[in-house]
Amino acid sequence: MTATARPSGRAHPERTRPSRRGPTELPFAFADRALVERLSNDGAEPAWLRADRLAAFQRFESLPIEANLLYTPYLDLRGADLMDAVPYGTSAALMPPATSASVPADVAGLIELREDGVATYALAPEAEAAGVVLETFGQALRRDPDGLRAELEGGSSVPDDRLAQLTRAAWSLGVRVVVPDGVRLDRPILVRWLAGAPSRALLTRTLVTLGEGASATLVEELLPSGPEIACAAGETVPQSLFTGTIEAIIARDATFAVASIQEFGPRQVAFQQRHATLGEGATVHWALGQLGSRLVRSRVDNRLVGDRSSVEQVEIVFGSGEQLFDLTSYTRHLGRDTTGDLLAKGALQDEARSFMKGLITIDKTAVGTDSFLGEFGMNLSRKTRAVAIPSLEIDQPDCRRVAHSSSVGPIDEGQVFYLESRGIPDDEARKFIVLGFLEPVVARVPLAEAEQRLRDGLAAKWEAGRAASAA
Repeated sequence: MTATARPSGRAHPERTRPSRRGPTELPFAFADRALVERLSNDGAEPAWLRADRLAAFQRFESLPIEANLLYTPYLDLRGADLMDAVPYGTSAALMPPATSASVPADVAGLIELREDGVATYALAPEAEAAGVVLETFGQALRRDPDGLRAELEGGSSVPDDRLAQLTRAAWSLGVRVVVPDGVRLDRPILVRWLAGAPSRALLTRTLVTLGEGASATLVEELLPSGPEIACAAGETVPQSLFTGTIEAIIARDATFAVASIQEFGPRQVAFQQRHATLGEGATVHWALGQLGSRLVRSRVDNRLVGDRSSVEQVEIVFGSGEQLFDLTSYTRHLGRDTTGDLLAKGALQDEARSFMKGLITIDKTAVGTDSFLGEFGMNLSRKTRAVAIPSLEIDQPDCRRVAHSSSVGPIDEGQVFYLESRGIPDDEARKFIVLGFLEPVVARVPLAEAEQRLRDGLAAKWEAGRAASAA
């Protein structure tokens, strides 16, 4: 073998490729102390809020991206490229006044936020008369600063997670919902986030407080703020970042239900943190649907502090292309006779990937716990990858039941054969099986319009995947 000599007189050209990032390296560069101080100063915030932001930033700097060593190998942020992303500043604009005519008939309240501003706001007169509050953090700082401080200061409503602490430190837009003692809303509150501007980062918080015996449902919609941007051949439209929280404080005997539908565009990166603290006899229901975004990292924390509290959680994923969904669930039982029922399901096409990770912790004080965690993946292509890691940590042996279950595999051909034997064509049979597999979240969406849009989105994603396979 002979080596080929380089032509003399010509320097080897410098490589311009960006350096390769590791799977756990953050995909953005905007997070620094100067950003936090600028956000606080731009919003003319009180000293306590500035101190809370800075304390959160210190936690962000000290925490690893994944604190649980069991889950570290299943973390991959390389699909996100946000090194040029610029965060929004705090918005000082007041929301427009609400009128009864502007409230849709099927909701008790509506707030639509487009990028860094409020596009639509409405609160039903009967909800307002009952003392229900729906407002931005900016409004709360002017109207009820002491109440907002009591809820936010100290960060007890967010998990001690690096990305969650960044959101706590650098949020630019927040929504506050308060339902007083004994108030039971028979219609949901709709919070709609519209985001996706190229090279922008939107950091948000949603804070929900339910008083004793209260009942409320929150529908969260995460949608693109505009149509997909066309670009010339060889060019790439920059990605955008959405990071948001739902922080729920549920008092004694209160019931809170959340239905969240994420349908961001393909250039979006979404980091979601949801945290619920449950008092005695309180109940929380999570129904979370993940369809869009290039990369999703979702974390749900449930703290069952009060005796007889309970949580029901279902999260589904339908992935295609090169999407990556990273789902993590932490449920901690502290009170006596608490109940947990947690389920994660993912159906994957093309080269999509999903990591489903969950940990149930039973503290010594949690006598009589009944808790179950199930994680199930369905691979619709040989190139997909689904990982399921359910885990238990039990310090109290006196439990009614603590169990987990998981499976990953292709469509059950026995089910396909059964449907075909009833005259259903092969492709339709497979579609029914996949959509039925994901039904547990769809059936829990309390708004008919949102439920139908979720069904349509799942069906459209199936059809697009089949068309791509055929091509």
